[in-house]
Amino acid sequence: MEIIFESHSTTLDNASGQAAGWYDVALSELGEQQAKQLGERRAGDYFDTIFCSDLQRSYLTAKLAFGDKFPIVQDARLRECNYGELNRAPKTTIDQMKSECIDTPYPGGESWRQAADRVQEFLKELQSREGLNRVLIVGHRATQYGLEAYCNGVSVREIALAPWQYQPGWLYELD
Repeated sequence: MEIIFESHSTTLDNASGQAAGWYDVALSELGEQQAKQLGERRAGDYFDTIFCSDLQRSYLTAKLAFGDKFPIVQDARLRECNYGELNRAPKTTIDQMKSECIDTPYPGGESWRQAADRVQEFLKELQSREGLNRVLIVGHRATQYGLEAYCNGVSVREIALAPWQYQPGWLYELD
């Protein structure tokens, strides 16, 4: 199965330097434009299904990009890492704590490994589904970490500590 991963578009929290975590923040105006551009960029693509987290920034990115062209399925396992008491904290705070929260949860939240494991459980279930050859996943950084770990065998520590850079889509193979 071929999986294309796309990050959700820019949110109001992204624009203000906050790390939303599990807070259900809306897309910014720029984010809405980016979602539409995603649809334009992928206009010639076919997906059996689009999967996204149940947070509106992920779902609305998919919905604004593709409308009703493909089925869109929300799944909470594709959420961002839960920063617990630090949901909506400054992004710099989350980044500074990242190395200590690979295996130790953020206060009242989860660790990056727990978040990646949650995504990997979704991928294991996805692997067993019939009739899916090419899917799109619209998600978060934790979603991409889970994909890297499960599909490419990269350790969560290595993924989480590497600099993250936006790119227009990541391609994964799921056997």
